[in-house]
Amino acid sequence: MPHITLLAYPGCSASGITGIIDALAMANLWHQVGGQKKKKPLFSWDIVSRDGKPLTGRNRIAIIPHGPIHGIDQTDILVLPAFQPPFDFLGEVPEEIQAWIRHWHARQALIATICTGTFFLAETGLLDGRTATTNWSFARFFKKRFPKVNLKPEQILTEDHGLVCSGASTAYLDLCLYLIETFGSHALADRCAKSMLAERHRSGQSPYVVFDYQKDHGDRKIMEAQAFMEDHFTETISLEELASALGISSRHFKRRFKQATGDTPLGYLQQIRIEAAKARLETTREAVNQITWQVGYEDSNSFRRLFKKHTGLSPRSYRERFTRTGGSRPS
Repeated sequence: MPHITLLAYPGCSASGITGIIDALAMANLWHQVGGQKKKKPLFSWDIVSRDGKPLTGRNRIAIIPHGPIHGIDQTDILVLPAFQPPFDFLGEVPEEIQAWIRHWHARQALIATICTGTFFLAETGLLDGRTATTNWSFARFFKKRFPKVNLKPEQILTEDHGLVCSGASTAYLDLCLYLIETFGSHALADRCAKSMLAERHRSGQSPYVVFDYQKDHGDRKIMEAQAFMEDHFTETISLEELASALGISSRHFKRRFKQATGDTPLGYLQQIRIEAAKARLETTREAVNQITWQVGYEDSNSFRRLFKKHTGLSPRSYRERFTRTGGSRPS
């Protein structure tokens, strides 16, 4: 019977901890149903805190652990909780807890994170040189703080050398289904997914990402360029002419833009157009060809390829998933 240890930490989101327990309890239920002989539960679990004492999670939710971290003699999976900003634990995670996490990793326990729990795990250094994901909203911040981690924010779930990370909020269900399939079976994971109305093998976090326009860099010239692109994205824009108008060489403009925003000028312009297209797909029933022209492109096939590259979905699939209008929807 795989044992799961869920770490409770001051200020953490209690929903991830309780949500995982509910999902695994569902797995136990369906695992035990249907056999002539009563099966034992598939999973067992304990919630632990540093000292075993009750603590307060996010939004004043009380969490009562089953015991202290050092009260666990054997476990197969260690789950680290999610947090909401501000991430007060950064730089403050007690060495006792970090050493405890590294200890179980060395003993071949699976270390899993929920959402921004990836930040917590990264504090231990275990993710250096490893692939991970986290809540896409904080990917830019994560990359700046932990540059040695190979962050893949477009992915909902990653696994690298026994370190499993999940994406934003409800991705804890993807983590649960991963554990159910790993320690149970594919059929059991399918059954649980249907019971919870959870989609298996989702395409990733890309469809949910809202573009960050990165205006906090302080470079006035680049902010002027950003404003121009945002106001004129429906038109044909020459980035060379834009650089010249700003009094910057084309080569220097591209380098300076990348340094300030994290994107190339062309990539930034594409993101603006993709966001505009997403808004029209969500709120109108206009044909994709018409939306293509409205956001500054002439070739709808090229636009469809670019849209899928950025969102992981075709324009039609995106509309079907996120539309906010009723009635039939054109392709």
